[in-house]
Amino acid sequence: MTLTILALTPVIALVAWATMAMLRRAPGKGLRRLVAANVICATGSLVLLAVLLFGLAGPAMAASSTSTSGHDPQAALLGAAIAVAGSTIGAAIAVAYTGAAALAAISERPEMFGRAMVIVGLAEGIAIYGVVIAILLISRA
Repeated sequence: MTLTILALTPVIALVAWATMAMLRRAPGKGLRRLVAANVICATGSLVLLAVLLFGLAGPAMAASSTSTSGHDPQAALLGAAIAVAGSTIGAAIAVAYTGAAALAAISERPEMFGRAMVIVGLAEGIAIYGVVIAILLISRA
């Protein structure tokens, strides 16, 4: 796994450099190309995930990945990753909206600082729930 990540590092650096060059030359076109590249990468990732989840890679590989107890540790790790990713994305969206509203409220009435920060903190708690679920899933794997 580590070797794969190390082998992909130059590719990632090259893509990042090419993206920066495209955005400098023609910002409108570069952004469209960047969005298109992200869509292609996301589609490829979803196809790879479907192949791995539904066992289309072969019955021998699927049979060797499950344990004798009937629990699949890879499924638990995937579930933990989805829980953390979903909760952090949700928390980011919630903090963006509540943080903007809190700044607007504080600029008009500075005494609202405490109440506004409590609301922003509640929105940030969504990410903590995802981490707790991930810990529960990993501990049962």
